[in-house]
Amino acid sequence: MASSTESNVKGENSQVSYKKVINTKTVRVLQNKKHANDIFDIIEYLQSEKDKEIIFASNACSKIFCQLFSRGDLYVGDLPEEEDLVNDDRSAEEKYRIFMRHRYSSCVELLLENIGHKAFQVKETSLCALMKFVAAEGKHPLQNLDEHFNFPRELLQTVVEHLLSEKEDMSLLISRFQEFLEMDDVRYYVMSSVRDNIYRVMARNKKAVIPVYQNNVFTLLSTINVPSEASKLKKFLVKQDYKLEEWKVAKPKEHKRAFEQMWLVFLKFKLPSNMYKKILVILHDSIMPQMSDPTLLIDFLSAAYDIGGAISLLSLNGLFILIHEHNLDYPDFYKKLYGLLDPSIFHVKYRARFFHLVNIFLSSTHLPAYLVAAFVKRFARLSLTAPPTSLLILLPFICNLIRRHPSCRVLIHRPCTAEEPCDDPYVMEEEDPAQCHALESSLWEIKTLQKHYHPDVAKAAMKINEPLTEQEDDISELLELSTFQLMERELKAERKTIPLEFDTPTELLKSSREVLGVHFSLE
Repeated sequence: MASSTESNVKGENSQVSYKKVINTKTVRVLQNKKHANDIFDIIEYLQSEKDKEIIFASNACSKIFCQLFSRGDLYVGDLPEEEDLVNDDRSAEEKYRIFMRHRYSSCVELLLENIGHKAFQVKETSLCALMKFVAAEGKHPLQNLDEHFNFPRELLQTVVEHLLSEKEDMSLLISRFQEFLEMDDVRYYVMSSVRDNIYRVMARNKKAVIPVYQNNVFTLLSTINVPSEASKLKKFLVKQDYKLEEWKVAKPKEHKRAFEQMWLVFLKFKLPSNMYKKILVILHDSIMPQMSDPTLLIDFLSAAYDIGGAISLLSLNGLFILIHEHNLDYPDFYKKLYGLLDPSIFHVKYRARFFHLVNIFLSSTHLPAYLVAAFVKRFARLSLTAPPTSLLILLPFICNLIRRHPSCRVLIHRPCTAEEPCDDPYVMEEEDPAQCHALESSLWEIKTLQKHYHPDVAKAAMKINEPLTEQEDDISELLELSTFQLMERELKAERKTIPLEFDTPTELLKSSREVLGVHFSLE
C-alpha cells in the first residue's frame, strides 16, 4: 500500500511540477528579455511523450507569441540566419527580435507536426494555436508587404496541407476546423490553398487514386458554403484598415469563382468508386447552386453517368438540372436512361429518387410514341421479377405514361394477344429503344400480374381492364414504401368476419345438421 501511495503522490507532484515550470517560464519570458532562453524549455515540451504536457505547452506558446506579436517583439522582414548575428553590428534589441522570430518558426513547425499526433486533444490544441497565429500574423505582418490588405496565406496554406493528410483520416479534426471556415477571409484562402494542394499532390502521385487523401479533401470541401450576398461578407479573422469594398475577399463573385475552381480541380482526377456516390448525393443541393457556371460539371456528370449502377442513377439529378435549367444538349440521353433499367433499380438505396426523376424526364407530351412505349414495355417486363413494394410503384407509373401518351394505348388493346398466346416481338436485349419493337408488342406482363399472390398488386394490375381516367395517379406517397410498411398496413387492416358454421358445435362430429355426426362417432 505504501508503494501505491508513493506513486500517486509522485504522479500528482509531476503534474503540478510541469505546469508550475511552464507557467513560471512563461511569465519570465514575457516580463524580462533577459530570460528569453527560457523559451527553449517551453518549446521542448511540445515534443513530450505525455499528451497533457504538449497541450499545456501549446497553450503557453500561443500566449507568449501572441503577446510578442502585439508588442512588436518579432523581427519583420526577411529573416537572417542566427549564425550571422555573431559578427553582426545589429543592436541588442534587433538581435532579440530575430532570436524570438526563430523560436516562433520552431514553434510553428512543431505545432504543425502535432496536427498528425495520435491524440485528438493534442491535434485540436495545436490547430487552435496555429489559427491564433494566423490572426496575429494578419494583424501584425512579419513581412514588409506593398499590398494594402494583409493575410498570412503561407501559414494558412501549411495548415491546410497538414489537414489534408495522405496517410491518416483527418475527418474529426476537419470538422473542428469548420468553426474557422465561418470567417470569410479564412474560407476564401482555404479554397485557394486546397485547389493548389490538389494539383500538387495528384501530380506527385501521377494522378493515381489516393483514397485517404481524397476522402480528407472531400470532407473539407463539403463543409464549405459560400454566401450569396455581399452584405453577408462581414466576418473576417483579420480586420483590414483599407477600403474593404476593393478587397477581392469581400466580393461574392470571387468566392464563387474560388469555390468553383476548387471543386472542378477535385473532380478532374480519378476518384474512388464510393467517393462518386458521396459527391453525387450532395451535388445538386450543395455544390451546383454555389457555382457561377454549373455547366462546367458536364464532364464529371457524363463520366459518372457512364459508370453504371447506382452511380449512374445518382448522376441523373445533376444532369436533370443542367438539361432543364441550363439548356444543356445531351445526346442519346434517353438511350442511356433506357439502358439503366435493369432489376437492380428495385433494390438500390436511391430507388425513390430514381423513379421521381424518371417520372419528370418522361413527363413531356412531345416525346415520340416509340420511346415512351419502349420504357413502358421495359418496366412491364421487369415487373415480372420485381418485389411487391416496387410493383405498387411500377403499375400506376405505367398507367400514368399511357395516360400522357394515348398512342401507347395500343399496348393494352392489341386483340391478337387476348385469346391465344403468340410470340412477343419486343426485344429485351436491344439497347436502342428505337429498335426494340415495343409498339408492336402488348402488356401481357400486366395481365399476368393480375394473378399475383399479393392482393394489392393484383388489384393495381386490374386497372388496365377498365378505361383509364384522365387524372393521373399520385405515386409520390408510394416512392418510399418499404416491405415493413407494407406488412404493417396489412396487419392493421380491418377484416370482415366470415361465418363458417351457423350452429355452434358442442362436440366433435356431433351436430344435428352434419351427416358425419349422425352415422359416425369417436367411440
